[in-house]
Amino acid sequence: MKLDHPEHQAPADAEQRRAVRPVICYPVDTLAPPDLAAYRAARDGWETVAEVVVPPREARCFEVPAGGFFRIVSVEGPQVGDLNLWAADDLTERFFSGKTRALHGTHLSTGDRLWSSLPHLRPMATITQDTLDWYGFDEWGGSVHDVIGTRCDPYTHRLLAGGDYHHCCHSNLTRALAGQVGRACAEVEPVVHDVLNVFMCTGFTRDTGQYFMKASPVRPGDFLEFFAEIDLLGALSACPGGDCSAEHSSDAAACHPLLVEVYRPKAPPRGWTSPPRNGYGGGHGC
Repeated sequence: MKLDHPEHQAPADAEQRRAVRPVICYPVDTLAPPDLAAYRAARDGWETVAEVVVPPREARCFEVPAGGFFRIVSVEGPQVGDLNLWAADDLTERFFSGKTRALHGTHLSTGDRLWSSLPHLRPMATITQDTLDWYGFDEWGGSVHDVIGTRCDPYTHRLLAGGDYHHCCHSNLTRALAGQVGRACAEVEPVVHDVLNVFMCTGFTRDTGQYFMKASPVRPGDFLEFFAEIDLLGALSACPGGDCSAEHSSDAAACHPLLVEVYRPKAPPRGWTSPPRNGYGGGHGC
């Protein structure tokens, strides 16, 4: 974070330098927006094909074929979830939270897409409904569904608090993925990645620029809905921080289960095709 008392005196033109207008790094005007009307029309007559309950302080995997939908639902009490996504046929293609943040902003909602890692870089899922879209940004700059936090993990826990804690979201996701694919935790841990913090309310403090969390506004019945653009393997961890109003990476917070519902529409959305992997040839000028 920035120093409270800078070591160097501001130059005479400091205010002029600060007054330079910002430029959006990745304008998305050239990206075709998702046809939300077509996506939503495809929900008519859909059927539930799977329901996965994620226990408190644990994670579970789920699968969604391309052209299907899934919802993450609050079912008992305020609870934050950490979401990982992979291409079902290739775990090295995984959700790229940093590029998603660069394209759509720090917090996601309806119409935003979850993009995959390089060299694939294509939409993995599109958010089609968000019952917390009313929250917007609060007076502290907080909002929900962020792609700025990494996930609680046992390495940072040991660094800051000492001791080993095995129900951090990173560990939960690692165990769930290992069980799903029948491989050792050490083998799959490298593909566990930065998350979409579902229902979590976060931001950056305006004075120090530090990442903060506050009590999630989620209540039973709220959900975040996605359309699967490709065949997906997902994993969701019910964070040990509960609603993240005080702390995470401990057994102190009240925690609740989350529900993942998977839906199969009668037909895919009008005009939709699953996106191919990125067309860049990979030459890199070498």
